[in-house]
Amino acid sequence: MSDIRFPWSEVLQLGIGRLRLSPDQFWRSTLRELVVGAGFAPSPLTPLLRQDLLNLLEIYPDAE
Repeated sequence: MSDIRFPWSEVLQLGIGRLRLSPDQFWRSTLRELVVGAGFAPSPLTPLLRQDLLNLLEIYPDAE
């Protein structure tokens, strides 16, 4: 068993204190949403660029 513990105090302070989420909003949030909301990671909703889409279509073509 590891001695590493989840930093609940810091996460609560971030969500309820810094981000000003209600307790309900906080407990419904995912860790990823809290991290993005705090500005520590790029948003998962970054738009897909056309060239990126074309590259994906080349790698993973639609089945006929």
